[in-house]
Amino acid sequence: MKTRYVILSLLCYSAAMTAQNHRMANGGQQVSDSTDVFYRHLQLNEVMVTGVTGDTKLKHSTAPISVLTGKELRQTTSTNVIDAVAKQPGMAQISTGGGISKPVIRGLGYNRIIVMNEGVRQEGQQWGDEHGVEVDGQNVGSVEILKGPASLMYGSDAMAGVLILHGTPSPLEGEVRANVSTEYQTNNGLFAYSLNGAGNHGGFVWDARFSDKMAHAYKNKYDGYVPGSQFKERAGRLMLGLEKRWGQSHLTWTCYHLTPSIVEGERDEETGALERSEGFGVKTYKKTLPFQQVKHYKAVWDNSFNFSAGILKAIVGYQQNRRQEYEESADEYELFFKLHTVTYDVRYLTHEFDGWKLAVGVNGMWQQSKNLGEESLIPAYKLFDIGGYATTSKSIESWTLNGGLRYDHRHLDFHSRDFSGVTGSVGAVWNATEQLNVRMNVARGFRAPNMSELGSDGVHEGTVRYEQGNALLDAEYSWQADLGVDFESRHVSAQAALFANRIENYIFAKRVNVVMEEGYNTYEYTQGDARLLGFEVGVDVHPIHRLHFGNTFSYVNARQLNQPEETRHLPFTPAPRWTSEVKYELTHHGKVLNNAYVALGLECFLRQNHYYKADQTETATPSYTLLNLSAGSDLIIGKKKVAEMYLTAENLFNRAYQSHLSRLKYTDINNATGRMGVYNMGRNVVMKVVVPIEIRSRM
Repeated sequence: MKTRYVILSLLCYSAAMTAQNHRMANGGQQVSDSTDVFYRHLQLNEVMVTGVTGDTKLKHSTAPISVLTGKELRQTTSTNVIDAVAKQPGMAQISTGGGISKPVIRGLGYNRIIVMNEGVRQEGQQWGDEHGVEVDGQNVGSVEILKGPASLMYGSDAMAGVLILHGTPSPLEGEVRANVSTEYQTNNGLFAYSLNGAGNHGGFVWDARFSDKMAHAYKNKYDGYVPGSQFKERAGRLMLGLEKRWGQSHLTWTCYHLTPSIVEGERDEETGALERSEGFGVKTYKKTLPFQQVKHYKAVWDNSFNFSAGILKAIVGYQQNRRQEYEESADEYELFFKLHTVTYDVRYLTHEFDGWKLAVGVNGMWQQSKNLGEESLIPAYKLFDIGGYATTSKSIESWTLNGGLRYDHRHLDFHSRDFSGVTGSVGAVWNATEQLNVRMNVARGFRAPNMSELGSDGVHEGTVRYEQGNALLDAEYSWQADLGVDFESRHVSAQAALFANRIENYIFAKRVNVVMEEGYNTYEYTQGDARLLGFEVGVDVHPIHRLHFGNTFSYVNARQLNQPEETRHLPFTPAPRWTSEVKYELTHHGKVLNNAYVALGLECFLRQNHYYKADQTETATPSYTLLNLSAGSDLIIGKKKVAEMYLTAENLFNRAYQSHLSRLKYTDINNATGRMGVYNMGRNVVMKVVVPIEIRSRM
């Protein structure tokens, strides 16, 4: 598995988007006989990213941005899209069992990260530890990871950064295409398939997809099969749109259904075995109590209008999230959160003139959350956000300067709280040579507390704890400085990124010695000033064209200021991580097997001794190393690619381990062994096949 801080391979997604933008600018006419020309000649300096002021070449981005391509996503073993992204430098995940993952960027997670999907921010109760991101990974064509405060274009909650989940580009004029993909994982019996079809006829574009996934309980050598870790996922998407000389207009509908059972981690007091609910079989795909039923619906109208001086973009979206929790009966829910969200975003981006680019915009959201169950962990609430911003960039020879300001206001009807903040950033990138780039950026971030932090009061089944909110919490404010260096030569590419983050009023949950309900530990929200320091480094050596030896290291030190040893370190800080991979490319332009490779990878997580010790909120996590083996190839028949095939063996030696960010680490103690909590997945062999189908090529 290849991980890089800056993308060092050809980006097919960006190439196709570039081709599409050129096509639109030329009245829908194709500007090249083959997009393969773009793929072959696209180099690092031509990679386009969208997480800054409009479409910007990566080498001109002052903010730290990394890109994960569709090819890399397909080569990565995961149970969901966040699980795949979490393997990147500076990234981590808070996990609950096999199917639920929450992103962490440089030690910060929850509502400090915005996930963009279909052009709008994903809103689905992100405050919950066991609430994942309701997105079909098969719909994701590439991922941009914007690290650090990114509030200028995205608003409050982007204090840690933004994950932009791009779809696949629309087909070119005259194209009709389809693809079928399937996957199987041996450890948890995960079986998935996805069907997709898309076309473009005279500028009328359409794209439809159906995906299905199911997994039984996963296993490891300490716990055996883990009851409650099975899940089912089903998703659909339909996009209809127009792409003309004047611009484009897309209307997209998505639906996502997830049914995860809940791992409680309760054990037999004598044997230490995990207790099984009625009807549980080690390889059952059926839900067992307790379980959740999550349904997410989304409709997005995305418009872009071309003018001589720039582009006007207008996006409005509606989302409905239904989260039900069943505890005692499969026919009667105890918790039912129903969340309505309307997002809006209007922005104008100028074309480059005399080295200048400008962007101005207004965006925000309206939200209403209702409690329809017998229990209510958080109060019902209404929320309204509005924010305006302006950014500018200027290119001066080998320098690119970037800066901007934003104002946000949020009204929450809970105790009629209002939060507002001014954020901004200023940065520069120096393209010292064609091989060397130096980036510098300073940014101010802002985040209002969420409803869980302010008003939660009850048992949170998925996290096995009782939570108490704090209605007096203040908003968080941050200052972050970034320094990065990128170098690329014929045989060596290297990246280094350092950051320092100072956060006022950092909010976190700590354990307290009060029993609110028997059988559950009690946690309450508090806040204090904090600072986070860290870095990511990566080196890829390719002494010959076919051989790559890549290494990355990620580290973050997160502390609460002016505190004694027991409360000095912030909870849920990722452990230092070193990844290494040797990859050998077997064939290029083969007649049967093309782009074939084999790779041996290593993931080493160092011991995490920096943890929040007070009242046993956290415990130290031992180091562990995982060895992975992978191979892949395109299958060629009649000079056409008819399939992509991948085979991966993860955790080859079946190592029993616990991630420091696993929620299941703090479930019951096994009295027979003295080990606390549930362990992560053991050895897992994964097989993937993707079959592209060209129904009609462009004329």
